[in-house]
Amino acid sequence: MPVFSKHELVPNLDDQVSGASFLSHPLPKYKFPLQETDPTPAYQLVHDQLLLDGNSRQNLATFCQTWVEPEIHKLMDECIDKNMVDKDEYPQMAEIESRCVHMLADLWNSPDAVNTQGCSTTGSSEAAMLGGLAMKVRWRKRRERDGKPATHPNLVCGPVQVCWHKFARYFDVELREVPCEGNRLHMSPEQAIRRCDENTIGVVPTLGVTHTLQYEPVRDISLALDDLEEEQGMDIPIHVDAASGGFIAPFVHRSLVWDFRLPRVKSINASGHKFGLAPLGGGWAIWREKHDLPEELIFRVKYLGGNMPTFALNFSRPGGQVVAQYYNFVRLGRQGYTKITKGCVNVGSWFADQIRKLDLFELIYDGVGGIPGCTWTMKPELRPGFTLYDLADRLRVKGWQVPAYPLPTNCNDVVVQRVVARLGVTRDLAGLLFDDLQASIRHFKKNPSLKSLSPQSAGGYNHN
Repeated sequence: MPVFSKHELVPNLDDQVSGASFLSHPLPKYKFPLQETDPTPAYQLVHDQLLLDGNSRQNLATFCQTWVEPEIHKLMDECIDKNMVDKDEYPQMAEIESRCVHMLADLWNSPDAVNTQGCSTTGSSEAAMLGGLAMKVRWRKRRERDGKPATHPNLVCGPVQVCWHKFARYFDVELREVPCEGNRLHMSPEQAIRRCDENTIGVVPTLGVTHTLQYEPVRDISLALDDLEEEQGMDIPIHVDAASGGFIAPFVHRSLVWDFRLPRVKSINASGHKFGLAPLGGGWAIWREKHDLPEELIFRVKYLGGNMPTFALNFSRPGGQVVAQYYNFVRLGRQGYTKITKGCVNVGSWFADQIRKLDLFELIYDGVGGIPGCTWTMKPELRPGFTLYDLADRLRVKGWQVPAYPLPTNCNDVVVQRVVARLGVTRDLAGLLFDDLQASIRHFKKNPSLKSLSPQSAGGYNHN
């Protein structure tokens, strides 16, 4: 969450909300109100404030779901007062969570899906940290068993989402992030192996790198680690960050082997609120087999009645997202998820084809074989009178959020733009975006940018 301080607000600390016809008295903006306000004007006040937010359906930067069926809205209302952690008071919700865990274990080909362990989380970031903690504890126990020091753990990954940087800093693990190089924009098996040693708690390939939408080669990395173990005796596990790809690959990339079919893959995290189609606030962490989640990480809590095994970074949280996830599983099944995901892929690849026809851009990712969507950059030899930052800013005039940002270390002189084709980003909506993109290009041809925007002045999207 963002961190706010009083220092930032000092000039405005005494500001008030006033002048609205529905308010009977002014309200302080940053100080706790002295008086109560009737519910109708209080609602109107908050409602009007939210009008200033963008339209989430036009946000092509986010992977998160921005449209859900009306039935999910109803279920969320029905679950607003249910505490996910209170399994004694809400046993059926706990049963629903358990069903989801085993369904995902089955979807991701666990060898023992009936007995595997897993949990829901507030999102994929928490799930990733739980997977990282399990790797660290397994590594420490193995080192202690062998009479070796367990003081300098490291984790090997490619260009990852910020949650892994948080994990490394919060839990004192060295992050060995493979930098991009030339046309290689993700972690390769050779680069991963080069950074492994006896203190490596695990390797984390990403099934859908946020910068480019491409999958990292999980199977090839696993085979390289098999060779490393045979040659040097180092048994290094894999945790797959499948934040988006975990709900895409099983339905449209079925021949891709990335999951628990690889014995070295010990855990997987995914976001239910991305291509899992659940509302915001839902994630999953699943372990290959029961023993892959160390018992000492599980707390058995009696605080709310009953004996509840929990593994989480927080405690009380709403259960509606889990219930909505289960609704999607029974509502859609493999057939429905396949239909929806193929539709998203078709929109992403169609948009990539339109970008290719413009002759201004070079495709980094064409929408095939990874996350639905596409990524492009400006052709280096062209000087069209605008940058991708200018283009992103111009599109915001029409309400579109199409992020422009630099690639990670070693390639950060390359600026790219990206569209994610989620459920709700229809072919028609994508066509309207492309029309506005063309109109923006025509605008810059008539009105060249005298001073292009910088990443700082452009605002908008930043992976870091």
